[in-house]
Amino acid sequence: MSRLLPPEALHPQVRALPDTTAPIDPARLDEQRRAVALNTPVEAGEGVPVRYVEDVDAEGVPCRLYRPADGRLPVVVYVHGGGWVDGGLASHDPLCRLLAARSGAAVLSVDYRLAPEHPCPAASDDVDRAIHWLRSPAAELRSLDASRLALSGDSSGGHLAAVASRRCRDRGVPVRAQALFYPVVDPTGATWGDTVFPGLKAPNLRWCWDVFAPPGVDRSSPDVSPALGDLSGLPPTLVVTAEHDILTVEAEAYAAALAEAGVSSVTVRVQGLVHGFVRRLARFDAAAAAVDLAAGHLARHLGD
Repeated sequence: MSRLLPPEALHPQVRALPDTTAPIDPARLDEQRRAVALNTPVEAGEGVPVRYVEDVDAEGVPCRLYRPADGRLPVVVYVHGGGWVDGGLASHDPLCRLLAARSGAAVLSVDYRLAPEHPCPAASDDVDRAIHWLRSPAAELRSLDASRLALSGDSSGGHLAAVASRRCRDRGVPVRAQALFYPVVDPTGATWGDTVFPGLKAPNLRWCWDVFAPPGVDRSSPDVSPALGDLSGLPPTLVVTAEHDILTVEAEAYAAALAEAGVSSVTVRVQGLVHGFVRRLARFDAAAAAVDLAAGHLARHLGD
């Protein structure tokens, strides 16, 4: 039997908003995607000014590049959340603007292919291509320093960023740091518990897993389950979680597993908040603070 969270446990800014999360209707998924993009100014604001913002083609993958200053800049590859089925450049534009402005690094936001139309490993392959593009003449013309590379992402984007970090390690591509907001790392749902939190619900997440990694996909592969396999040699990692989120336990367990493997790993749990808060910059004061935390972590490791 599921348990409801007592309202007093939530931050007042969370309590002030209705929980409008509904079951995913596959027949209306395109409509949902459009609604998320259109609602971004309400949830996240218009975003801070960034000196240069440009849509680019990164080896066939649509991306948006944010450059906060002139000169040669390190790069943060940002991978958006949305359960691998939703989200894109528009939904995470304000977040990426703020991350670029606060970190001083260029941010490359990746508009990867979505499930269920494109199941695993399509999304990870797109992130790989975007990272490879950073060493191209087109990236060099934009004064991007691919030798100073970091990765970041939220929720399912945190999953894809974690997968990309391991793939980069295996290919010998240096990654200096990663900053992950409540990453999805475990398809089993073993730690989700029975408390019903505002925001992300277990049935929706199960459906997302099923279309992202459908039958025939090996869920024990580290491309699907980033916490499995060899974690040694991965970059210094910041994991930010929300107190009231079904993903908190698995995300913090991933950070602990990194530490056990000898990786510098820091976890910060934001009290009173729920899944998805970091993108909702216009709703929650803690969102900008969490982005600041990630920006500081990335900037420290991306310095000369």
